[in-house]
Amino acid sequence: MARVLVVDDEENIRLVLCKVLQRNGYTVEAAASAEEALARLEDFGPDFLIADVRMPGMSGLDLCRELSARASTATVIVMSAYGSVELALDAMKAGAYDYISKPFKQDEVLLALRKAEEREHLRRENRALREVIRRESTLEGMLGKSEPMQRIFRTIEKVAAFDTTVRVSGESGTGKELVARAIHRLGPRHLKPFVAVNCGAIPEALLESELFGHKRGAFTDARSDKPGLFSEAHGGTLFLDEIGELPLLLQVKLLRALQEGTIRPLGGTRDLEVDVRVVAATVRDLKREVEEGRFREDLYYRLDVLSIRVPPLRERPEDIPLLIEHFLQKNNGKLGTHLSGVAAEARKALLAYAWPGNVRELENVMERAVVLAEGDEIAFDDLPPRLKEPMDPIARQLETDELSIKKTQRFMERTLIAKALERTGGNRTAAAKLLEISHRALLYKIKGYGLS
Repeated sequence: MARVLVVDDEENIRLVLCKVLQRNGYTVEAAASAEEALARLEDFGPDFLIADVRMPGMSGLDLCRELSARASTATVIVMSAYGSVELALDAMKAGAYDYISKPFKQDEVLLALRKAEEREHLRRENRALREVIRRESTLEGMLGKSEPMQRIFRTIEKVAAFDTTVRVSGESGTGKELVARAIHRLGPRHLKPFVAVNCGAIPEALLESELFGHKRGAFTDARSDKPGLFSEAHGGTLFLDEIGELPLLLQVKLLRALQEGTIRPLGGTRDLEVDVRVVAATVRDLKREVEEGRFREDLYYRLDVLSIRVPPLRERPEDIPLLIEHFLQKNNGKLGTHLSGVAAEARKALLAYAWPGNVRELENVMERAVVLAEGDEIAFDDLPPRLKEPMDPIARQLETDELSIKKTQRFMERTLIAKALERTGGNRTAAAKLLEISHRALLYKIKGYGLS
């Protein structure tokens, strides 16, 4: 049964309340002052406090504020013989859940406690539900409750156990490296190194040495032997980001490393065996690169054993509220702020924006907003100017660098379906008529786009 701490400087009040509550199954203790109540918090661990407002020393309202400052989970019900609307409001502002006027009836006290118990029960259920949603929407640092992301989570969990090459595609900022890290951590190589390299960030003249290592004297500045990233990742995973930037000559050497499990350092005379799982990522359309002669076809098919496409944020807008909350809490911890949330107008702007920079852009916007926020929540004025300009999502999509007709068509189709569902209040039959497609086709597309 619930534990109740009665706090009142009048002994008669304490005795009456203790008897009433004990008769109704509560575990009860009493304190003659707010200071005594605070001293007994840790030992007794009350679920509820019933405290008088006016007491010598610390008042009941001060007790509420102190409990809030200590992040106590106990629910406070305050009592006073000097009842007024203003006092009741002050009590609520101080953190009290309910207010009882003296002299009180036993039923009033019991009703207030039962209401508080019911609220606590609902809060626990909500916390448990949020935790379930959080667990189901999270995989190794990635967040997403949308159907596209849930499919990716299931794919990662399947492929992680198999020691095969994986190709990850997606726009910049979608989280391709997070996918690679998740595959590594969930697989049998998780105790070995995870080595990441951006093939587009290393000068072409140094790339071979970085990947495969070099022997002393291989070139002018090679004063000693140096192991390459393949050797550093031995037993683990090598993540090759922007593999589409790899020169054709190195593509040949990479293909040999993947097929034979051996590398030859620059200037070396013998091959070295390496045990490395490769996860490769690119924003480029490698199939088109192959057709235009910039990427080897044999390497493409060697990398394409298993492929995972990470969708842009505009294709999974239902994940945006989850990411907003995640980045808010992350920045609160990082920056020492205590923002409670996002104002309605600001949230609307965040949800309406197309996010051409994807999750990375959203993370940067949230950090900026947390730094600039002056109140206890992120306001519309804390957002960068580009988010404040109203623009139709289709028009914004056309302003991005995406030139693929297929991808843009998917985005426009999804946007129009979402608008039709919103306009018809979720009535799929009416939405199908607006869209001029069959009801069956609409159901198929709703499932395919992860809409609800």
